Amino acid sequence: MKFISWNVNGLRAVLKKDFQAIFKQLDSDFFCLQETKLQAKQIELNFPGYQAYWNYADRKGYSGTVIFAKSPAIKVTNGIGIDEFDHEGRVITLEYEQFYLVDCYTPNSQQKLKRLDFRLKWELAFQTYLKKLDQTKPVILCGDLNVAHQKIDLKNWKTNRHNAGFSDQERQAMTSLLDKGFIDSFRFLHPETTGIYSWWSYRFHARENNAGWRIDYFIVSDRLKNRILKADILTNIYGSDHCPVELELKE
Repeated sequence: MKFISWNVNGLRAVLKKDFQAIFKQLDSDFFCLQETKLQAKQIELNFPGYQAYWNYADRKGYSGTVIFAKSPAIKVTNGIGIDEFDHEGRVITLEYEQFYLVDCYTPNSQQKLKRLDFRLKWELAFQTYLKKLDQTKPVILCGDLNVAHQKIDLKNWKTNRHNAGFSDQERQAMTSLLDKGFIDSFRFLHPETTGIYSWWSYRFHARENNAGWRIDYFIVSDRLKNRILKADILTNIYGSDHCPVELELKE
């Protein structure tokens, strides 16, 4: 069972950069996107054999998520059930017989951490939401979680110590999530691997110099760890400032 997650930084933009060919090439059972930057009916996009599940932000051209799934979900939930957090199209949950699949685009704390308080309130609420799901059946969480958890998850950790995505508070929030019975699938299989990132700034030739951050994840319930076959970051795929990340699980 194969899962792909990708922050496309504008679906209309990436459609002009061979997205449909990449989608077909990756041939995933589930294809989760973040930052689609769309409103309903702005594009017609259908992939044969897939169901599409969309969550749009109220604000035009902002945030947004979608999951393309080969198997129809038992239940679809947009948001986490808290009004303060459910207007930006950030979360889609698909329920299946044996697991929940959660596609997430975590709020960015922004320059000078001006949205950090909102971000930390989000983290508490979102972790409570995930833990509640996990009490019923295993969870597969994917998406742009907007945090590099460890020093090895970004190129220049010393100069980014108090910046958005690498603040002590955001890193601790990720630790807290993992302590609640979840696993970072990439680090589970590649505990010491360095120099593999999923996001690069468009400035300063960051991607050419591999001055990146690993902020895109597949986080799974601890009881799924023995089913993890593969957890990779597809750095050879272009089209966005992020690259896709991949998870394969035993059926």
